Amino acid sequence: MNSNTQEAIKTSYLSIAGNLALAIIKGVAGIFGNSYALIADAIESTTDVFSSLLVLLGLKYSSRPPDENHPYGHGKAEPLITFMVVMFLIISAAIIIYESIQHIKTPHKVPEPFTLLVLAGIIITKEIFYRFVSKKSELTNSTSLKADAWHHRSDAITSLMAFIGITIALVMGKGYETADDWAAIFAAGFILYNAYLILRPALGEVMDEHMYDEMIVDIRKVAEEVPGVVETEKCFVRKTGMIYHVDLHIAVAAEITVKEGHDIAHEVKNDLLQELPEIADVLIHVEPDDELEER
Repeated sequence: MNSNTQEAIKTSYLSIAGNLALAIIKGVAGIFGNSYALIADAIESTTDVFSSLLVLLGLKYSSRPPDENHPYGHGKAEPLITFMVVMFLIISAAIIIYESIQHIKTPHKVPEPFTLLVLAGIIITKEIFYRFVSKKSELTNSTSLKADAWHHRSDAITSLMAFIGITIALVMGKGYETADDWAAIFAAGFILYNAYLILRPALGEVMDEHMYDEMIVDIRKVAEEVPGVVETEKCFVRKTGMIYHVDLHIAVAAEITVKEGHDIAHEVKNDLLQELPEIADVLIHVEPDDELEER
């Protein structure tokens, strides 16, 4: 298990603990504070706990080394887990919308003022969690950790909508008791939008979509600095979990021996693995320079 995976797993444990604590706080405050927006928020945080557990399991499974049946490793499990996290987001949004509509139909009291203080603390906490986990996802190249970060951001948005709805209900008084319920519905829309933002890159990863232009530029730069490399041609990058596999075509002088071309390819591979540690393996195809010129 490499350092990136270990860091991602530690971050995932922190997400689980934070989501569990906040779900309890929101649920208790929502029940005693007469706010369905807070209860809806607690529901979303509860789904966050389960999704964070999925992320943790996915990270541990995807870190397994390659074997006979999985020569490229088990990293593709990570975007698959991300799909499940998206499913949790969609389900939680649907539950919030349904329960909010039912609550709107039923007359109820205005939420208690103290719920605003609870929500203010939750919004700040969740935004801190989002920034922390998001930064860790960038450092570790973890798709599922990025999904978990957006879970925290969606939770912050849900809490913000609840804060606005409860404020309207308290300020406007009678006739505006359902403001926090409408806020919960509005927040569910944000959750669905966030689900799309999470799904899109994970889908691209599973489909091996071309998404790594900056890395390809770095790969070409390193390869072309190796003595004997005339130029680079095709370069394909495939993300597998938190690591990358590269297919690279290099051109060498046509008159050199097979062994010399082989040695140049090995030097290119060694330099790439040293300069770009996020790359797990490089497959290099050597072509004679005059063959490229004929094309």
